[in-house]
Amino acid sequence: MARFSAGQTLLIDADDTLWENNIYFERVIASFISYLNHHTHTPEQVRQTLNAVERETILSHGYGLTSFARALVTCFERLSSEPVTAEQTQKILSFSRTIAEQEIELLPGVAQTLAELATRHRLILMTKGNRAEQADKLARSALAPHFSAVEIVAEKDPATYHEVIARHELAPHTSWMIGNSPKSDINPALAAGLHAVFLFHKDTWILEHASIDPAPPGQHLIELDAFQKLSEIF
Repeated sequence: MARFSAGQTLLIDADDTLWENNIYFERVIASFISYLNHHTHTPEQVRQTLNAVERETILSHGYGLTSFARALVTCFERLSSEPVTAEQTQKILSFSRTIAEQEIELLPGVAQTLAELATRHRLILMTKGNRAEQADKLARSALAPHFSAVEIVAEKDPATYHEVIARHELAPHTSWMIGNSPKSDINPALAAGLHAVFLFHKDTWILEHASIDPAPPGQHLIELDAFQKLSEIF
């Protein structure tokens, strides 16, 4: 029997919560580091530089494949001892294009569990990133009919959660954020007064790593290791 009664509102993340995402970026990064083949920087140092460049690029260009590709080129330029050629730039860009060509790979139990949850609760997709890219993923996933609304936001911070709460007239005591990112899904949702469910994913993007904040008094924080276990809670 479900722990919480019907009629909850479940805000559900997309990338690495509903479908695989970061593993494709990690494969491209491995190819990029191999292609760079730096003689004075270790692969770990190259990755650290790329992480820093990605943080910078996100601030100016947001999330998404275009921003990621820009970060790869910038990282290559920053570490290369010679000017980067047009041929090299195109090669780097070709790495990132492989991500867009990936089929949507739903995580285990997602399709069945979402369908079941939608019979008892209000489901809202809440994801951050490039609007067109995220909308395309949702369309290709065939999961859209389960959601009563879709929120594609530039960033997931407490202010954004408060806006979503107000826009959909959510009651915080029956509203939850569900996702794999402590930085974007759990901590800011708790700060905004929502309950949260942390769904562990072993390949969560390193820039989304953070210590999980404790739930404030009166709020729930639940940790699960599989999407299908949501049906045991809700």
